[in-house]
Amino acid sequence: MTDGPQRIIHAEFYRSARGREPVRDFLLHQLGADERKLVAKDIRTVEYGWPLGMPVCRNLRNGLLEVRSDLGERICRILFCLDGERMILLHGFIKKAQATPAVEMETALRRKKEWETGQ
Repeated sequence: MTDGPQRIIHAEFYRSARGREPVRDFLLHQLGADERKLVAKDIRTVEYGWPLGMPVCRNLRNGLLEVRSDLGERICRILFCLDGERMILLHGFIKKAQATPAVEMETALRRKKEWETGQ
C-alpha cells in the first residue's frame, strides 16, 4: 500500500442513526489519556501518509482496513473504511488474540454497510 504519491485522507467518526459515535466512545471510555495520544498519532500518520502499510496500517478484507497501535501493555485496533478522501472510523477494540476476532469484523462490516447506505 505504499506505491504512488502520498495524499491526505481525513479521519471521520462513523455516526449511528441514533447519533452515537462508537469509536469516539471507545477512545474516551476504554483508553487512558496517554493511550489516546498514541492512537491519535497513528490515525494522523495514516491521514497524512496515505497510502500506508505495515506496521501502522493493514488491509483486512471486504473494504476494511485497520490502524494498528501498540500501547505498551495492550494492542489497539481501529477498523475503518475509505469513502473518497475520507477514512471512516468504524470500530475500535483492544486486541487479545493473534487474529482479529470475527465479532469485531462483523461489527465493523455492519457499520460500513450502514455508512454506505446512509442509514
